[in-house]
Amino acid sequence: MHGANLFPDIPLFRETILEYLAVMTQLGHAVMAGIALSLNLEASYFRDRYTTDPLILFRIFNYPPQTNPQGQSWGVGEHTDYGLLTILKQDDLGGLQVKTKSGWIDAPPIANSFVCNIGDMLDRLTGGLYRSTPHRVKNVSGRDRLSFPFFFDPNFNAELHPIEIKGAIVDDNKNERWDKASVHEFRGSYGDYVLNKVGKVFPQLRQEVL
Repeated sequence: MHGANLFPDIPLFRETILEYLAVMTQLGHAVMAGIALSLNLEASYFRDRYTTDPLILFRIFNYPPQTNPQGQSWGVGEHTDYGLLTILKQDDLGGLQVKTKSGWIDAPPIANSFVCNIGDMLDRLTGGLYRSTPHRVKNVSGRDRLSFPFFFDPNFNAELHPIEIKGAIVDDNKNERWDKASVHEFRGSYGDYVLNKVGKVFPQLRQEVL
């Protein structure tokens, strides 16, 4: 999770991506400052405690066209992201779906905008007031779909403790979650949490880290 970036031999690719990461990191801080203010906290609350040195991750995903659009196969199945925020730029093909209380809805691309998903750690910090967003992808466009998620997460070694929010009651929805796991019962650092999640998908990686 802390290895060097690997860049393909494409002119200006490295420079463009590093510039994008720097700008998106500042955007992550700005969004978290707005969330802090919405909770009647100082704007710097999260930055001072959890994102002084944020764990950031950026990926460029390609979703090939699915051969059976009416089937139950998915480009990526239902899940929530692990950290604080995912700030997503998608192409113009669509395919992203978000789960709401009334069911699944499409999140069609809007020009010059981002989709912002709430992650498990923001759910944990706010006792479910800000709920992590279940989402999935099915590419039914007949073309290759590109997706550019930027993950803005807590410091790797940070331990995240629930914020005391007046009148708030912890809403533990683990029976409704895709993984049937509670983000509120977890103990340890964010690094422990994310390695545990990633280790379930890539068990050989966890053995290498340990």
